[in-house]
Amino acid sequence: MSTAAAAPTAAPSKAGQILKSSLQQLFVFAALIVVFVFFMIFANNFGPGIIPDILLQAAAIGTMALGATFIIATGGIDLSVGTGMTFCAVMAGVFMSSAFMNLPLGIGLLLTILVGIAIGLVNGFLIAYLDIPPFIATLAMMMVTRGLSLIISKSSSIKIENPDYSAISNGRILPFLSNAALIFVVLGIVAAFLLGKTLLGRYALAIGSNEEATRLSGINVRLWKMLVYVTAGIFTALGAILYSGRFGFVQPAEGLGMELQVIAAVVIGGTSLSGGRANIIGTMMGALLMMTLTVGLQMMGIPNQWQLVVTGVIVLLAVYADILRRKRSTAV
Repeated sequence: MSTAAAAPTAAPSKAGQILKSSLQQLFVFAALIVVFVFFMIFANNFGPGIIPDILLQAAAIGTMALGATFIIATGGIDLSVGTGMTFCAVMAGVFMSSAFMNLPLGIGLLLTILVGIAIGLVNGFLIAYLDIPPFIATLAMMMVTRGLSLIISKSSSIKIENPDYSAISNGRILPFLSNAALIFVVLGIVAAFLLGKTLLGRYALAIGSNEEATRLSGINVRLWKMLVYVTAGIFTALGAILYSGRFGFVQPAEGLGMELQVIAAVVIGGTSLSGGRANIIGTMMGALLMMTLTVGLQMMGIPNQWQLVVTGVIVLLAVYADILRRKRSTAV
C-alpha cells in the first residue's frame, strides 16, 4: 500500500520519494529492534511474550497518530489530541454508562465519533477560516476539552458497564492479536489509502509543500485544511474508544501530555514538521517504538517522571533529525 507521497510541486522523483520512505521505515524498524533487544537484556520479564501487550497499548496512541499525520503533513500541529481523546472518552461514558444516558452500543459509538468530528471541525474552522495559528488554536482546544471533561464528569471516573464496549479493545477475533491491535492495523490501511489515493491526502501534502502555490492552482485550501482536521478528529475519537475500552472506565484527568507521544510517533515515522511529506507505516512503527519504550521503562522500574524526560528527549531528537533531513533535501 502507498505510505508516503509528495506534493505536486515537489522536485524529487517518485522513485526518490519511495526510496527515502523505505529508508526511513527501515531506520525506524531497526531502532525498534534495538530498543526491544535492549529491554530484553536489562528489563525483568521483558521478552517476545510482551509483544501482544505492547500492540494493545500502542493501538490508541497509534490511531491518534494516524490522524495527526495528516495535520502535520499540511505543516500544522494539534496540541489538543490528548485532551480531545479524553473528552471523547468522557462523552462515550456519558452516552453508554448506566449512570447517564445508557444508549445502545452502536448509537453511543456513532455519537462519540461525532464528538471527535466536532472537535476537528472547530479546530479546522479556527485555523483555516479565522487564520488563527494552529499552535494557538489547538492549545486553546486542549484547555477547553480538558475543562469540559472535568466539568461533565464532575472530576470523577465514569464506568462503562457494557461488556461489548470492552470487547472492542480487549476481545480477540484472532487468537494471537487483540481487537484493538487489529483495528489499528485496519485503520493504518485506511489512512494509507486516504493519504496516497484520495484528494484529501494529495491536497494535504500539497498544502504542506507550498500552500500559496496550491491556492493559486485553484484548490480551495481553506476547505481542505478544515477537512484534514475533521479527519484527525475522527481518528482521535476512534483512539478514545480503543483507549477507554481497554480499561472499561474513563478518567477525566488523563490525556494531558499524550500529544507528545503522538507527535513523536509521527515525526519519528518520517512525516516532516514543515509539511509536504508523510509516512503512514512510519507513523505506525513510531507508535510501536514509543510504546515499547514506555513498557520497557516501566518494567525496569523507572519512575514516571523519568519516562516523561525520556519522551521529551526523543521528541527533540526526532525534530532535530527532521531538520537534518530538510537540510539535506534542500542541499541536493
